[in-house]
Amino acid sequence: MTARKGTAKLNELLDIEQFVQESWKRDKVFESDAPALGSDEAKKNKFFVTFPYPYMNGRLHLGHTFSLSKCEFASGFQRLIGKRCLFPFGLHCTGMPIKACADKLKNEIDDFGYPPKFPPEEDVEEVEKSPSTEPVVKDKAKGKKSKVAAKTGTLRYQWQIMKSLGLDDEEIKKFADPSHWLKYFPPLAIKDLSSMGLKVDWRRTFITTDANPFYDSFVRWQFIRLKERDRVQFGKRYTIYSPKDGQPCMDHDRSTGEGVGPQEYTLIKMKLVSPFPEKLKSCEGKSVFLVAATLRPETMYGQTNCWLHPTIKYIAFSVANGDVFISTRRSARNMSYQGITADDGKVSVIAELLGQELLGLKLKAPLTSFDVIYTLPMLTIKEDKGTGVVTSVPSDSPDDFAALRDLKNKKALREKYHVSDDMVLPYEPVPIIEIPGYGNLSAQNVCEKHKIQSQNDADKLAEAKNEVYLKGFYEGIILVGEHKGKLVLEVKKLIQRSMIEKGDALIYMEPERQVMSRSADECVVALCDQWYLNYGEENWKKEVLSHLPNVELYSDEVRKNFGASLDWLHEHACSRSYGLGTKMPWDPQYLIESLSDSTIYMAYYTVCHILHGGSVDGSLRPFGIRPEDMSLGVWDYIFFKDSKFPDKTIIPKDLLDRLRHEFQSWYPVDLRVSGKDLVPNHLTYYLYCHVAMWPNDSTKWPRGIRANGHLLLNSEKMSKSTGNFLTLSEAVAKFSADGMRFSLADAGDGIEDANFVEAMADAGILRLYSYLEWVKEMMAIKDTLRSGAADTFCDQVFASEMDKGIQDTYASYERMSFKEALRTGFFEYQAIRDKYREVEIEGMHRDLVFRFIDTQTLILSPICPHLCEHIWKLLGKTGYIVNAKWPETRPVNEILIRSGQYLVDAAHEFRIRLKALQQSKKKAADVEKPTHGTVWVAMTYPPWQSLVLTKLKTLYEGNNGFPDNKVISTEMGKQDLLKKYMKKVMPFVMLVKENVAKNGLKALDLTLDFDERLVLEKNLSYLVNTLEIEGIDIKTTESADEKIKEECCPGKPFIVYRVEPSVSIRLINPQPCSGLFQANLPIFDGDSVAKISSRLRRNCKQIKDGKRIKLLRYEDPILGPRRLPNLDNPFAGKVEIGDDDVLAVDTGAKKIVLKGNKVANDLGLQLLYVI
Repeated sequence: MTARKGTAKLNELLDIEQFVQESWKRDKVFESDAPALGSDEAKKNKFFVTFPYPYMNGRLHLGHTFSLSKCEFASGFQRLIGKRCLFPFGLHCTGMPIKACADKLKNEIDDFGYPPKFPPEEDVEEVEKSPSTEPVVKDKAKGKKSKVAAKTGTLRYQWQIMKSLGLDDEEIKKFADPSHWLKYFPPLAIKDLSSMGLKVDWRRTFITTDANPFYDSFVRWQFIRLKERDRVQFGKRYTIYSPKDGQPCMDHDRSTGEGVGPQEYTLIKMKLVSPFPEKLKSCEGKSVFLVAATLRPETMYGQTNCWLHPTIKYIAFSVANGDVFISTRRSARNMSYQGITADDGKVSVIAELLGQELLGLKLKAPLTSFDVIYTLPMLTIKEDKGTGVVTSVPSDSPDDFAALRDLKNKKALREKYHVSDDMVLPYEPVPIIEIPGYGNLSAQNVCEKHKIQSQNDADKLAEAKNEVYLKGFYEGIILVGEHKGKLVLEVKKLIQRSMIEKGDALIYMEPERQVMSRSADECVVALCDQWYLNYGEENWKKEVLSHLPNVELYSDEVRKNFGASLDWLHEHACSRSYGLGTKMPWDPQYLIESLSDSTIYMAYYTVCHILHGGSVDGSLRPFGIRPEDMSLGVWDYIFFKDSKFPDKTIIPKDLLDRLRHEFQSWYPVDLRVSGKDLVPNHLTYYLYCHVAMWPNDSTKWPRGIRANGHLLLNSEKMSKSTGNFLTLSEAVAKFSADGMRFSLADAGDGIEDANFVEAMADAGILRLYSYLEWVKEMMAIKDTLRSGAADTFCDQVFASEMDKGIQDTYASYERMSFKEALRTGFFEYQAIRDKYREVEIEGMHRDLVFRFIDTQTLILSPICPHLCEHIWKLLGKTGYIVNAKWPETRPVNEILIRSGQYLVDAAHEFRIRLKALQQSKKKAADVEKPTHGTVWVAMTYPPWQSLVLTKLKTLYEGNNGFPDNKVISTEMGKQDLLKKYMKKVMPFVMLVKENVAKNGLKALDLTLDFDERLVLEKNLSYLVNTLEIEGIDIKTTESADEKIKEECCPGKPFIVYRVEPSVSIRLINPQPCSGLFQANLPIFDGDSVAKISSRLRRNCKQIKDGKRIKLLRYEDPILGPRRLPNLDNPFAGKVEIGDDDVLAVDTGAKKIVLKGNKVANDLGLQLLYVI
């Protein structure tokens, strides 16, 4: 990006912002209290908006800012439309990351001294490369960096990360105490957020964990009530677990793998038949099983072999019942946390073997029709998924079919891995499932269909699998076994259960994909004793589903995502033993984890300013309420409308009633804004817990949720390692608050990722500054602007376009489409002003100019409040713009707007034609520039075009849109009238389709809904001025030749230029000190004073109002110009030319004659003009 030339404009905006923010703070503009019952304020609608409180382990960045800007813009708009608004902001400290980072710092001091001296980077790399007793397999398919890596770059140690924040060693040392984080980062967050002008009531800010005893009490109350309602339960549950941390690893504790849950497999036990390989001789006498993890237990009837990767390392290990399993070490580690091994978390390894050492072994497999099957090589097995052991079903698995076919067809491949023919050749695919369209050997058929040549055709195989697996599950019919004749989806679980009961299989879980904890530990799935929220319980789920249609989600895709989340969501572990947070009230060895203490805290916002306003940790208590005073009964009384006043409380009733009134006045939450990644977890839990806490009062359930995509910076993912990263404070310093907000609004609105472009942010600064300067200019020349009736054609168009822009912007704000609001409420709104300034030859009207400034400033204020507040004060308005009202509008005159656009489009086409005419004649030096033009206007289309339009309209209505061009062409070819025009028909069709896309179905009308001739006649001065010619005639095509008739149609006027003869004359201004001098102008036959004045005004830009020009002639056209001026009487010997007088020219004699009412006077070749 090129360096800036200067920062004067930026600095001025920053100074304005600082002044405005200080004014807001001084006057407590955004502090909102519940209004008194029955008051006028209480009659207003309310708007309560919240944003998921950010985590306090660093500075807020532009990604946070993008999401919370949606709250901010919405709040600004809702204030303008008269709602009382509340936007509070909390700060999250619960969970593992702060504690983990503090512990890392402590360990680094212990390991490397103070200040720590870390080993050279080369040593670190060697440590990484050295083999581990328990290797962590990296998924090479993952190209993206983890969240932690993206945020910290290449920094390896926590101390280095803290150094990158600009902290010195002595300050960093303090962060080894977790409580220091809670004191250091929250004030910075408040400072940064305030610097962007957030409309937050900062009295209602708090931190979480037991560091804030009031919030701690609130969370304990919530969980006690949830447990009483049987929403919190205890038991062994599969969960993502970090062995290093010794506890479940929830989404907020992960550096990669957010949203990943446990994936259930059926672990198929294939028994090894003697003789055993040498390394397993010690296992003879025991049952040894190769265990394969499958998602399709119903296909085990078709097993023909077992696949192993020749170069993957496998281990044989003991399990709890004394048997021996063979799998990868990674999967064995998972199993050890699921009760499969004797000791939790321990794998008792008997032997380690390469896959090639296990090839050619005999196995007894459950359900297969073969007595024995063999272990064979497959080169596409991955070590990071499943157990590394794959059971082969070539009838229904394209991968298996391709690999088995390779072995059958390639003797050299068999010999390479010492696989004999009898282990492969006799085994053919076994029909087990009939799939409509694919038969009973679906894998073979789909491989032939996609022309798959070998097991290495990865892309084609993936496509084939997707094709048959889904259809097989929903439509496949079992052909064998006890469930013969039934659908696969009906018997899948039954077959799995039967195999487990017979001892042929187990349930096995592993993460859907790799999950890394923030402590850099690869997570497993563990069967843990834990407290969990029983999400997914049928009755609870039904209540949430019944409420979902009542929630405004602003996006069909978000609604779909919520539906999917509710379908699969089940128990969620809500307890942990490590980190910061609130202790489980009835089991204090556990902490309540960060996704569980953050589901109904929005209710806490409504009362926290009374409990501890002015302090984030509850240390200030403005009304003397103590944390220990907040009993269960007190919380019940505040939040449950049917609860009675608590018997034992020292809190005065009027104060408790005030707390209760605050909650009742503001709840429910009208809008919660978040990134889309929180839909499957936090936002779904948010719905569940509101339903659970207020089961009999749906009026307290959430009303609106807005999820947005992530934010790219300059079209790339934000990452410190690449330098493509901006904190909130950096963005404000670089672009100003309003410049940053402007670009955030322009970055995007949908569920897809948005893009903050720094070049656009710089351009935004210039646009905002230019608007401010223009406002100052208009205020300076206010008295010189046109006044009186604002009734010209351009005045009326401008007024109606302002009304339309305001209404369109209102609709965009209401939909929370802020990019659209910026488009209609600034870019296009500025454009209509520019157009008015260009088209209105008489000069802009004062009232309309200042209506534009008022309305532009108001409708931009939700996005750029500082600049708008400043302009509001410059205009002399009372009060703050953030408390002002949305501008009123009148009904929009769409026809007038279309006629205005018609004028602009016509002028544009006329300019293009003039330029083309001049360029085509450049070589002809003697060709003069056109002086006049004739504009031809068609009242109707030519008959063949009218027929095309009629047929297109019929086709559009019959097909709910235009059919293919082939269909249109065929239909047109049937019309006799069109046969001789067929070369022109389809180009005309394409033009019409473009017009429909641009202007809607009105483009198919045969006539316009306004008189285009009248529009052009009213704006002749503008057309003459913009085309820089001397005159225009307007004619209809009724008298035109055929060529012009073909070129012209309704809405598309056609101009023909010409050169008319003229005589040049000199015009002199005799007024002393006027700054006006002489001008040479052509005079055409039939010119009037008005025409000459207009021509003179175009020639002399200092003349602002052509109506004030008076023309004078000499009484003696020969001697008059030769006499010395009479300074005492400069008008002696001159006569004014009347407005009704007409001039005639004789180009041959180079003579100009004035045709008055009585006589013709020779004017000579010099006149005078005065203003």
